[in-house]
Amino acid sequence: MKARSVLIVDDEKNIRLTLSQALEVMEVETDTAANGEEALAELQAREFGLILLDLKMPGMDGMEVLRCVRETRPDIHVIILTAYGTIESAVEAMKLGAVDFIQKPFAPEQIRELVSRVMGREKLDEQKATDYASFIELAKRSIGDRHFEAAAEHVRKAISLDPSRPEAFNLLGALVEIKGDRVEAQKNYRAALSLDPSYEPAIRNLQRATETGWKQKSRIVLGEAKKDERG
Repeated sequence: MKARSVLIVDDEKNIRLTLSQALEVMEVETDTAANGEEALAELQAREFGLILLDLKMPGMDGMEVLRCVRETRPDIHVIILTAYGTIESAVEAMKLGAVDFIQKPFAPEQIRELVSRVMGREKLDEQKATDYASFIELAKRSIGDRHFEAAAEHVRKAISLDPSRPEAFNLLGALVEIKGDRVEAQKNYRAALSLDPSYEPAIRNLQRATETGWKQKSRIVLGEAKKDERG
């Protein structure tokens, strides 16, 4: 099934193997690529519904692959793999429709949960959405389609249903920061931290957004998939 075919792109063989094994129980077809050039060749050879993409690779890095994917196959979902606490190119990645990040090292159940969530977004019915989690997933689907205004509206609906959770405020801050509204972004990051002072994505976003010499291309942290963060 094309929608359940996953391309794993990482220069580390053990990561490719770990991800392939983790997805076996989901009955998804997987293929692997060790670098950006191999990834583009695989994308030309067959259909994929999802890419697990490492950003830091020798030669053509993950961001270059993402740009090429968005030019030729904007329908493919992308999950960014990173070994770093912040994503240096997150603003650009989000503009290209990449909103899902998972930080290495990760447990098999974490990657399975995230893959399942991303694949399940296509089945969401906007007219039937009534809960916080559904609106967050609709927002992420809109970001994948690069419909940022629609994404912001979905996030606001999530907040109206449950204003006690920091993720939505942090995501809304990232969306308005992409538009260049630094002040409004900071307000949303502070709102997230007022709900959970230990929420790391908002901590790092606020620190960066308040630095002297802040620029639109600074790092935005959208949130990492962790065992204790279920979105």
